[in-house]
Amino acid sequence: MTRVIVVGCGHWGPLHVRAFETLPGAEVAAAVDSDPARLSRLKALHPGLRTGTDFARMLKAVKADAAVIATPSATHYRLVRVALEHGLHVLCEKPLCLTSSEALELGALARRKKRVLMTGHVFLFNAGIVKLKELIDSGELGGIHYLSFTRTNLGPIRSDVNVAYDLAAHDVSIANWLLDAEPRRVSATGGVFLQDRIHDVLFATLTYPEDRLVHIQASWLNPKKVRQLTVVGAKKMVSWDDLELNSPLAVYDRGAQVTPEYSSYGEFLRVSMWDADVRLPKVRTQEPLKVQNEAFLEAVRTGKASRSGPGFSAEVVAVLEAINESLAKDGEPVELS
Repeated sequence: MTRVIVVGCGHWGPLHVRAFETLPGAEVAAAVDSDPARLSRLKALHPGLRTGTDFARMLKAVKADAAVIATPSATHYRLVRVALEHGLHVLCEKPLCLTSSEALELGALARRKKRVLMTGHVFLFNAGIVKLKELIDSGELGGIHYLSFTRTNLGPIRSDVNVAYDLAAHDVSIANWLLDAEPRRVSATGGVFLQDRIHDVLFATLTYPEDRLVHIQASWLNPKKVRQLTVVGAKKMVSWDDLELNSPLAVYDRGAQVTPEYSSYGEFLRVSMWDADVRLPKVRTQEPLKVQNEAFLEAVRTGKASRSGPGFSAEVVAVLEAINESLAKDGEPVELS
C-alpha cells in the first residue's frame, strides 16, 4: 500500500485526493494546505482525511511513502526537495520548477535517494494523445513536417507564472513526447495586458531536429476554450480536439508532394495533391489524471517512471526558459544546447 500526502488543496490537490482514493494499492495519508478554509472544504468531501497547514510537521506526524506537490509553481523546487530528502517518492504538478538548473538538481537528488520523481504532464496520459503517438510511431503519417497547437480560454488568470509556464508547458511536453526530441531553437512573442511583466498571450515557434516545426498559441484572453492540435505528415494529417469527447482524433488522408517530370525541354517539378478519406480512430475514454496517478503508483513499485521522469521534465523546463528569454528579447531566436 502506497500512502500519499497531498500538498496543496487549490484546484488540483482535491482531484488528486479523489483519484488516489479510487486506485487500488493507494491511500491518502493526509492533505496539507496553508489555507484552513480549503482544508475544511476538502474534509467535508472526505470526512476521515487527516489535514494540516504545515508540511514539515505532517511529515513527522504520519507515515507516508509518497507526496503529491500541487502548490503554486514557485514553491515546487523547495517542496519537492523537502519530500525527496525525507525519503518520499514525488509526483509534482507541472512545471517541475522554474529553472532547468533546479530541475537537474532535483533529478540528481532523486537518483541519490533512489526515489521516483515524476511531473504531472497529464496530457501524456490523455488517450487521444497516446493514440496520436501510436500513429506517428507506426509511420502511418509519414515524416512529420509540423505541429500546430492552440490552447486558449478566458482565464483562469495566474499571478505566479506567465502563460508559457501555465498553458504552453502542456504543449511543449506533448511535442517533445510525440517527436521524441527537444527543440534546437525557440522564438516567441507575446502580450502583457493585465499584469505587469506577466505575459498572458503567447505565440511561439520551436524548431526541432530534421527542421520539424512546432507552433504554439496560448492565451488566457480568449472568448472560447480551445485545446486543439494539428499534425501534418508527409503521408497523412491528423487533428486532435480535446473537447470532442467522443471522437477527439480525425486522420485525414490528405497531402501534397512534389514529383519530377521530364521532357525533352528540361526537367520540371509538379506538385500533386490528394484528398481522400477521413478516419475517426476509436479512442477509449479514460480520465487522464487517474491514468497518470496509476502510472505513478506503478513507477513507485518498479522504481522507474515510464513517462515524465526528471530528465524529460528538465527538458520541458529548459524550453520554457528559452521561451521566456525570447519573449524578453522581443522574439529573438534562442538556441538550446
